[in-house]
Amino acid sequence: MQHTYLRYECADAFSLSCSSGSTPSVPHSSSILAFLRSKGKSNSSNHPVLSLAGSQLIGYDLRRGEPLMKIGHREVLSGGVGTGRALNSGQIVCLDVSETNNRDNDVKVATGWVDGSVRVFSLDPKEMARFTSSGSSDDASQNGLVHSLLHGNSNFLGSSDEFACKEPLLLNGHGSSPVQFVVFDKNKGSVGRLASAGSDGVVILWDVVAETGLFRLLGHRGPVTGISFICPTGSSASGMDGLVTSGADGLVKVWDLNGQCCVQTLTGHRGSVGCLDCSILCPPGEASSNASDDVESKKKWRLVTGCEDGQVRVWSVEDLEAESTSEDKESADNDEVFRYVGSLQPPANFSSSSNEGIASVHFHHNGHYVGVCRANDRVIEIYAARSEVEAQKKRRRRLRRRREKQSVAANASEKGESKKRGLLDDPESDDEQDKAESKEDQLVELSPDMVKAMDEFEFRGTIRATHKIRGFAFTPVLERGGGIRVVVALATNALEVHSLPKPSKNAQVAVTSEKVSALDMYGHPTGIRSVSLSSEDSMACTVSKNVVKIWNVSSRSCLRSIAAASSGNASCYCLCAAFLPGNMHVVLGTREGHLLLIDVASGDIVYREENAHDGAIWSLDIRQPSPGQDTMSLVTGSADKTVKFFEVESQEGENSRHPMLVHARTLQMSDDVMCVRFSHSTDPTKRLVFVASLDSTIKVFFDDSLKFFLSLYGHKLPVLAFDSSDDDTILASGGADKSIKIFGLDFGDTHRTLYGHEDSITDLRFVKRTHNFFTCSKDSTVRFWDGDRFQQILLLNGHASEVCSLAVSRTGAFVLSGGMDRQVRVWERTKDIVFLDEERERELEEVFDKVDGSKRDENTSDVLLRAQKDGDEGLDADDETDEKPQSEAAVKQSILSVSAGDRIMEAVELADEESKEIAAFKKLQEDKSGDNRRAPNPMLFGMDPSQYVLWVLRSVKSVDLEQSLLVLPLKHVERLMHYLILLLRAGKGIELCAKISVFLIKAHQAQIVANRTMMTPLRELQTLVRMRTTEIRDTAGFNIAAMRIIARIANEKKNERINYEEKSMKDIWAGLGKA
Repeated sequence: MQHTYLRYECADAFSLSCSSGSTPSVPHSSSILAFLRSKGKSNSSNHPVLSLAGSQLIGYDLRRGEPLMKIGHREVLSGGVGTGRALNSGQIVCLDVSETNNRDNDVKVATGWVDGSVRVFSLDPKEMARFTSSGSSDDASQNGLVHSLLHGNSNFLGSSDEFACKEPLLLNGHGSSPVQFVVFDKNKGSVGRLASAGSDGVVILWDVVAETGLFRLLGHRGPVTGISFICPTGSSASGMDGLVTSGADGLVKVWDLNGQCCVQTLTGHRGSVGCLDCSILCPPGEASSNASDDVESKKKWRLVTGCEDGQVRVWSVEDLEAESTSEDKESADNDEVFRYVGSLQPPANFSSSSNEGIASVHFHHNGHYVGVCRANDRVIEIYAARSEVEAQKKRRRRLRRRREKQSVAANASEKGESKKRGLLDDPESDDEQDKAESKEDQLVELSPDMVKAMDEFEFRGTIRATHKIRGFAFTPVLERGGGIRVVVALATNALEVHSLPKPSKNAQVAVTSEKVSALDMYGHPTGIRSVSLSSEDSMACTVSKNVVKIWNVSSRSCLRSIAAASSGNASCYCLCAAFLPGNMHVVLGTREGHLLLIDVASGDIVYREENAHDGAIWSLDIRQPSPGQDTMSLVTGSADKTVKFFEVESQEGENSRHPMLVHARTLQMSDDVMCVRFSHSTDPTKRLVFVASLDSTIKVFFDDSLKFFLSLYGHKLPVLAFDSSDDDTILASGGADKSIKIFGLDFGDTHRTLYGHEDSITDLRFVKRTHNFFTCSKDSTVRFWDGDRFQQILLLNGHASEVCSLAVSRTGAFVLSGGMDRQVRVWERTKDIVFLDEERERELEEVFDKVDGSKRDENTSDVLLRAQKDGDEGLDADDETDEKPQSEAAVKQSILSVSAGDRIMEAVELADEESKEIAAFKKLQEDKSGDNRRAPNPMLFGMDPSQYVLWVLRSVKSVDLEQSLLVLPLKHVERLMHYLILLLRAGKGIELCAKISVFLIKAHQAQIVANRTMMTPLRELQTLVRMRTTEIRDTAGFNIAAMRIIARIANEKKNERINYEEKSMKDIWAGLGKA
């Protein structure tokens, strides 16, 4: 009989506040922060900010400075195995939040993932109100901060049932390319439109309401770095529904969504365009006047692009006819939508600490301000929009100064005065003074009479963060004094809130910001080097460089955050940690050779054993006291080729309640010590000490006498981790040679060598009272092994970078893993049974799916271009660029669409067989004059053939419906249209049947027209589709009109006081329907 195991799945992850750019595998995006806001809210404290946290989003309350909610996605493993409630193993790259018109509508949160998928979460306003309430958040299981598989409910956005209803909408169209940008269309009159762009240079437009893709735009030759919707009114592009995209190829393209083509390409950027943002310019002085229709028709759209050359360029979408002369009208290009108006320049006395390109550009939500952040910089430049009067005043002042300079230059030339010029200087040109007037690098010659970018914008101030900035976002609401607040995501896995006050009227100096708060409690600034659990599994300790954090495992909350420092306040690089018995103190080993003792209750360093080693302390272990002994011992292994033993004793004097370390023994080794462990035996005469050194061997010594016992060899590279079982019969080790060796401790023989990891193994831990063990590696995976049968049980994916440490609970109920991606993942044991044969088959299917998916990543335009090169179409090579299509279908064929097509074909075949059996049964009963009732077919779930086909069609996702229909052969298409006619006759599934009918006729028009047998069904189908859709339209119109009448009467009666003695409820609605 095959041996079975219980499955481990990822239940939750913590220790991440902002994961953007933390790992090389996840590309950087400028859209990593977003506010959950609706037009019904006015208090800024009720707007939580969403931040990327690996595989989930975390919402923070800026007023209280603590997390409010987690937005996660459950992962369903292939083959139907698992609980279906595990946390997704992918990584989120970008996000965006839609605006709601009222408080009753769901808030949509779109996320782009590294695997090329787009997921749209729908948040219920009632759930958001529960999270954003001002109540206490101590119970993390009630506010959605804990997700556990050990209990019956899941607390992602409420209970398990509610989260199942809130399963995100999955949109696949980018293949395996990471999605680097998603943005909702927030313009008026647009509902449910979403644009996404990937590193493959493709932009896809989605309809979130219909849950389908509209089309994809082709044109960029590199990753797309920014998207923005535009809807200019009163301009030369009046009535245009547009989209602006920027790419790493140095181009900014303007797309007409109605024509699905590029109408303008903005060139001149010297390098890749890293970001862009487009908004309606709304100066503070004109905010109140924008309500008028006259001003509304003259919106000033401004496009701001940030380039690798460090220039922030501004483009105008204003009406060219209003500002151009008649001569300019004749020479102007009517197809141009954008016009270059200059670049934004900080003052001359402002000096940035970075000369790199622009990383992110964002407009404030009200259009008053624009922020610019450079790559690898700590400063955000804030520019404020001037009013129309101030912009014209600035323009006139600039022109006056220009005329004065020209007059001075003319007078100097008449007097024969000229400046001294070198031999290598270029000859002075006529417009040299004009070019020297501005420091900006002009791409085109700008007319001096036009309003330039620095005429419309003024430098307001800077926001200086404590570390490098990954992204930022403006808060939706201004402060009381007119200032602004900015939330900054730092490279140290933290968030900061800065306030920039409004300057006084007579102020001549730029305003500097003040740091309001910092959210650095819930994440490590660097990669996690070690994870350890307390004896009761209630607390966890994680260390990273110079920061130590104590966590509550059940609530995922950070209890203490301590900075590791020596006696001279010099920071220490922590490498390993462990809880002392009693769980009141934690001992740390540092790279400098110090040993530190931390009090968990107070968070203070109560003892320092400085220079305990002359080199880095790579490993330490605690020896549990024997039944007849009270003393505790600590063993450390260091790069100074020594293994030292310390006794844990109590301090004297005032600190008697705190322990101290006393050096007892030293074991000299011939090479650097990489890892050291005690055996699990409680008998002092049988307790062993295992030492792994740089010579790729593991030496075993007796603990009481330190006499040599065994030498375990076989690794080709140094052993980095090992552990022994509870019964001390076997020892498993993993090293830099990517192999796992299992040794017997009786004679030191090698039982088996296991392979599976693709990189160095960093940690290994046995499950208590078993011979099963976990390993982690630099290949970003955690694997579960059987030490008796020498086979791999599970492969656990989820980390985005190398995994450095493991901690297994005393019962084996859960496992903690920490890595260089700065997150701790919780793997919990479920009740799902693992069969090894099925697990191997599932892994092979995933490998084949990846290979098939890579073959499907080729665009339609690339196929046509290759056909042109091969001469299949008979086109010249010079026409490649002109003939290449600019748009194509949004969704490509995938495994899901192919499987859905197979299910539709199977349903049609079953329906045909059932129809034939029903007809034969009726004929037989008519001959016998018996009962015509027939028992329902269980294969069709007791439904009629047409109803069963409709049920299968409804089970297909809207995104994959069209691609699944293309898989059907023509024979099945004819039979499917027959069942569509039957459904339309009965009035069932009218919308779906009409949609499928139209698509099938479009896709197979030539074959259907050539088949004369389809003429009669087509005429009937045409009649039925028109009739049924007209009925639905009339019904919907009637209901909408009735609801409007009810709303109007309710609005008229809401202020009227009702006297229930004189009027009845019938009298209140007496006028309904009349007039």
